Amino acid sequence: MSKRLFTEKEIRILSKNLYVKSVSEKGITYTDEFKRIFITENEKGKFPRQIFEDHGFDIDIIGKERIKSSGNRWRAAYH
Repeated sequence: MSKRLFTEKEIRILSKNLYVKSVSEKGITYTDEFKRIFITENEKGKFPRQIFEDHGFDIDIIGKERIKSSGNRWRAAYH
């Protein structure tokens, strides 16, 4: 898990995304739908960062490391 905490403003922004189940200052829980979309698009060759951006996430808020670790977890669970 990332050591960077989300601010109240960032939590409000992330909460508005329909692919976010919940968010706290320490982490994000994504919907199962988004995880399926991620796996499908990633297997077609799309980069993780692009998938997140295409689905309304601000990369500057989430951070590249969180995207990388989420993708790794989801791919491992899928396989």
